[in-house]
Amino acid sequence: MALEGQSPYSIDADWNSLYIDGEWVESERGESTPVEDPSTREVVAEVPAGTKVDVDDAYEAAVEAQEEWAEQPPAAREQAVKGLIQALEEHKEEVIELNTAEIGGIHGVGETAVQITMDHLGEAATLPRRMKGETAASNIPGKDNLVYREPEGVVTVISPWNFPLNLTARALAPAVAAGNSVVLKPATDAPIVGGLLWARLAEEAGIPDGVINVVTGSGSEIGDHLASHPHSDVVAFTGSTEVGQHVAGLAAENLAVPAMELGGNNAHIVTEDADVDEAINSAVFGSFIHQGQVCISINRHVVHESIYEEYVEKLTERAEALPAGSAHDEVVIGPIINESQRDEMLDYVERTLEAGATLETGGGTVEVDGVEDSLVVEPTVISDATNEMAAACNEHFGPIAPVIPFSDVDEAIEIANDTEYGLTGSVHAGDVGEGLQIAKRIDSGNIHVNDQGINDEAHVPFSGTKASGLGGYNSDDFLEEVTEKKWISLQHEPREYPF
Repeated sequence: MALEGQSPYSIDADWNSLYIDGEWVESERGESTPVEDPSTREVVAEVPAGTKVDVDDAYEAAVEAQEEWAEQPPAAREQAVKGLIQALEEHKEEVIELNTAEIGGIHGVGETAVQITMDHLGEAATLPRRMKGETAASNIPGKDNLVYREPEGVVTVISPWNFPLNLTARALAPAVAAGNSVVLKPATDAPIVGGLLWARLAEEAGIPDGVINVVTGSGSEIGDHLASHPHSDVVAFTGSTEVGQHVAGLAAENLAVPAMELGGNNAHIVTEDADVDEAINSAVFGSFIHQGQVCISINRHVVHESIYEEYVEKLTERAEALPAGSAHDEVVIGPIINESQRDEMLDYVERTLEAGATLETGGGTVEVDGVEDSLVVEPTVISDATNEMAAACNEHFGPIAPVIPFSDVDEAIEIANDTEYGLTGSVHAGDVGEGLQIAKRIDSGNIHVNDQGINDEAHVPFSGTKASGLGGYNSDDFLEEVTEKKWISLQHEPREYPF
């Protein structure tokens, strides 16, 4: 899989094989698709274009491996996950470089992704010993009720391109730890970090053949086949609401458990008593980290009218000071993942300005290595925005900060809740207690007071409301998704029946 003297974790290594039943194999048709570096626009790798036949082979291997894997003692499954931790630690810098080359994540974003992944793997390693059953008293004399917790079977993981490392880990690792096998389909724009990398880590960790299987390929070709596969017992999907609804529908038709983390349109509320400078610190990170390509980033800044001008001025100054360019350089703002995403967010900006908003800074692209039409979008601040404007009512998924004024807390809450989404959000108030009261009134799965919305801790439940998701991730919540309870009763003495 790598040339002599070359690391198998290098972007230059051979990634053009699927991983099925512990073997690196060609796709059924032998075709491949290119992986392009968003910073340089150069093709840096080739990955297999998997087919439905490849998907079927992966599920066949997963089904065959799962029963034996589920019978392994907790300590063995714990050790397997710890093996993933050890392998990732050993190859940390190479993984960060892969992240930069494949999705345009700056070095700091890659470091953060590794840290969060380690957290998820560490939490997952505790799950085998936490799969405890229970007993329940019976209304029938001489009967004992026992409730066991068992793995669901085969878990389908469909991971996204924006944070492929950790968002794959949070589904794959708990599923494996709980005794399931996995078929992993990474996003088309992140097939290595979100998929094939995990096959190499699994190999190095000594995870048995067939427990983790990776099929890369186009979602339009194999996505529906994965989501509706008869051997799939759980479908864990992270991505857009539109696609997630379709995937959940296919999973439900097959009576598989859908675990969906979908889109967001997250509000950052700043009250008149807030510390403006602290609110701005949160805002800059929450809007611009990873070019805003985070489902839990700040999509709308909702700011009290008494501090509105000060907030806009300071946010604009900070945005203009952020270095932007190739993710391989010392920058904060790197490239958008592809042209389609870039063009969509710039269209939102244009339509918002046409609707009467004011462009404070940004709104275009940054020249990179002499190329003006790059994928790097300028940090953009828009004032005089309203909730109905395109950059505010849509999940823009870019380094774009529309700032909306409000006159009182009730109006701020109304603005924040006026969206189909309910993933996360944040509140900056002069008093934490006041912030808590506001947070309680926001229709969202997660709210952060005197902070911003980008938070993820593996031992804390993470879920969305409304169109932002179905089911829950992290800790016991996701353990519930990938396991099922089984009731066994023991009748110790003859039972009396009515006939």
